[in-house]
Parts: sequence; structure tokens; C-alpha cells
Amino acid sequence: MDAFTTLTGVAAPLPLANVDTDKIIPARFLKTIKRSGLGVHLFDTLRYDANGAERPEFVLNQEPYRHAEILIAHENFGCGSSREHAPWALLDFGIRCVIAPDFADIFHTNTFKNGILPIKLSREICDQLMDDAKLGGNARITVDLAEQVIVRPNGEKIPFEIDPFRKHLLLNGLDDIGQTLQHAPAIDSYEAKLRDEKAWMPAIHVD
Repeated sequence: MDAFTTLTGVAAPLPLANVDTDKIIPARFLKTIKRSGLGVHLFDTLRYDANGAERPEFVLNQEPYRHAEILIAHENFGCGSSREHAPWALLDFGIRCVIAPDFADIFHTNTFKNGILPIKLSREICDQLMDDAKLGGNARITVDLAEQVIVRPNGEKIPFEIDPFRKHLLLNGLDDIGQTLQHAPAIDSYEAKLRDEKAWMPAIHVD
């Protein structure tokens, strides 16, 4: 998992509440277990019409938001089913940070596990950041995780809260497997000791 430290990029305004995971990535695209290739289907029903043509009014079909790395939305983002494909689709598109007043619990957890930073801010501040985002590519927003601030294009700094442990994981690019591998020497030592103490046990080989 790529570490998240400081991100400066284009922010896409999505002034919608209750964006569920089926809107983020429709169920018909859940056949794969790969994390790549889902970005093209992000917000599929909002981005494309019934014939597969782009809807020009949708923000991610417009420049510069085709290259957005930050998404700003309204309340209850990520509600609905618990599908992990939702953060996979966001990440594959290029989104590394989602800012909203609040998130559905399971989606909120899944974003951290996939290297995406979810930031909770008041509706009023989210609307201010959306206004900034509407200025286009020259109005980039900076997210500094170490300092826990968002820097608006005018230089104003907006602080945000984050769980210290989750902050540590993002800063160091640690997913669940990465956390386990940090303890690899202790695990190897334990297994070696176990083999010595219980040499009579048959070895188990996993290919």
C-alpha cells in the first residue's frame, strides 16, 4: 500500500448526500477480485448513459476533474453494502482523499485499509471547499496528513481530526498484511522454537 503523506491535487466537487456503494461501483462490476481496472466504472450510472456515452454534465467527465485526486461530497458518503470494491474503484481512478461531513462506518474503515484518507468536516466547510474546487485546475487543494491540515488555494489552513493509529498506518503505507509483516522476525522466532520443542509434529508445507 502506498503511503499517504502530503497530497496536492485537483479536487472534484460532488454535492450529493447518501452516495451509496452501488453508486460508487455498481454490483455488476463486482465479479473481479482484482483491485485494478475498476476506475473506469467509478460512478458508472452517473458518468455514462444507457448507451455507454459520457454524460458531459457529470463532474468527473470534465476537465480538470478527470484527473482529480480529492473528492468532496455531502453527508453519509459510502452508505449501503460493505463492498470493498468501492474504495478499490476510487483508488484506481486516482482518488486518494475523500472529504465529507460523515461516512458510513464500513466504508470509512475500508478506505483506510486501501490507502485512502477520509476526512470528516462540517457541511459548511465542505461547501467552502467545493467552491474552491469549482475554480478549476489552478485552485489546487493540499492535504497534509502529518500536520492534519487542509490548505485552501487562498492559503487558509483547515485542521481535521484522525485516529492516531490510523494516521500512523497511512503515513507508513501499512495495510493489514503490512502490519503483520512488521512482526515477521518474532513470528519466525516463534515458529523455529515451536519446531524445536515439538519436533515430533509433521511439518506442514503450504505451496
